[in-house]
Amino acid sequence: METRNTYQSPLVSRYAGKEMSYNWSDQKKYSLWRQLWLELAKAEKKLGLDISDEQISEMEHHLADIDFCRATEIEKQLRHDVMSHIHLFGELCPKAKPIIHLGATSCYVTDNSELIQLRDGMLIIQKKIITLMKRLSERCEEFANLPTLGFTHYQPAQPTTVGKRLSLYLQDLLFDFDRLNYEVENLIFRGVKGTTGTQASFMALFNGNTKKIMELDSCIAKTMGFAKSVPVSGQTYTRKVDYYILSVLSGIAQSAYKFAGDFRLLSNLGEVEEPFESSQVGSSAMAYKRNPMRSERICSLARYVISLPANTANTHANQWFERTLDDSANRRIVLPEAFLALDIILSLFYNIINGFKVWPKIIEGTLKKELPFIATENILMAAVKAGGDRQKLHEAIRTHSIAAIKEIKESGKPNDLLNRIKTDPLFSKIAGDIDKLLNPNDFIGRAPEQVNVFLKNEIRPVLKKYENLADSKIFDSISV
Repeated sequence: METRNTYQSPLVSRYAGKEMSYNWSDQKKYSLWRQLWLELAKAEKKLGLDISDEQISEMEHHLADIDFCRATEIEKQLRHDVMSHIHLFGELCPKAKPIIHLGATSCYVTDNSELIQLRDGMLIIQKKIITLMKRLSERCEEFANLPTLGFTHYQPAQPTTVGKRLSLYLQDLLFDFDRLNYEVENLIFRGVKGTTGTQASFMALFNGNTKKIMELDSCIAKTMGFAKSVPVSGQTYTRKVDYYILSVLSGIAQSAYKFAGDFRLLSNLGEVEEPFESSQVGSSAMAYKRNPMRSERICSLARYVISLPANTANTHANQWFERTLDDSANRRIVLPEAFLALDIILSLFYNIINGFKVWPKIIEGTLKKELPFIATENILMAAVKAGGDRQKLHEAIRTHSIAAIKEIKESGKPNDLLNRIKTDPLFSKIAGDIDKLLNPNDFIGRAPEQVNVFLKNEIRPVLKKYENLADSKIFDSISV
């Protein structure tokens, strides 16, 4: 019998995918620390420090074999996580032990590894968004011509099309994708900066040779996949970077929430429906229900991600001088969980987009219910063309509309506005043509064309540019 006596983050145990979960795992984190110590030693050897090939080889053979229990034992004694792992690595690499972490400060491994995790996390998000955009673009095209009632203030408004509405969510994702790409392309490494960012320890190691120190900094950054490192730093890279990245994640969560919130409202109208498995239970009490639980989960998690930039903004603002440690515990929680939460948000988003159902007859019924009111402007124009007085006709339509609405609300009867207009002598010349003025396609403007132009000019070039990233299999490992 399984027992669970300790707290587990639901973001890992219940929701997030394997790739993102691994990205923020202890295994990756501490393996990166060892990789960074290795690259530091290799670069220092290349630049003339007394480090042997045997020491380098020893480190290379122990990058991933991490004894976490032993690390915990050492940390209990030293009360310092970086030092505990330096000692643990040294136990595995006795020859290399004297030169591990040579000249570095703790933030050499903590900050640089976090920047790698931030970058790799964004690359996972990047793949998910482009895959989602591809599928959403297909659904936009599929429903580009299907008229549906529009809403402003969640009140009936001029019709649009299902595809046009979907294109609004797609455009939000396009904006998010551009912002995300900017952060990926402009993220820079902390590099090798020393205890307070002055590189004083490396000045001692290299006898004041600033050229070698600059080469060391640049070499390690490039080896770890970064074009350059920050020009200046305190002990840490500026925590403003965290704010920028989480602002982008927040923006993506906002886009997902907007879609999911709308989808929940449309689900209530019966116009759309989430994917629903044959054995899925909608409610423990009401067996008939098909609650939009995926959309609700998106909103639930997105609300959390949306709130996080304020946290990172405060962390940056509260860093005193070259650094304080009040950022550490906070960032251990905020950075991974922002990515883990967004990971499942995007998976849920894709799952809904990929398999949601549209019910055209329900959509048509909703539209027909409001179409008489929407069509009154066209009726008015036709009556004027037939020789009527615009002002008298307008007043008649206003009066009939108020009466029809009152009848609907007080008696629950169907909308009889059109019959009222047809039997009004003022509209006698066009009475036989009024039904012809109620074609929903006459009220959707350029919506279908807008969708097609948007897909052609804005979306497909992006999908083409990043086609190597789009892969629906990236969502397979996640339970939604």
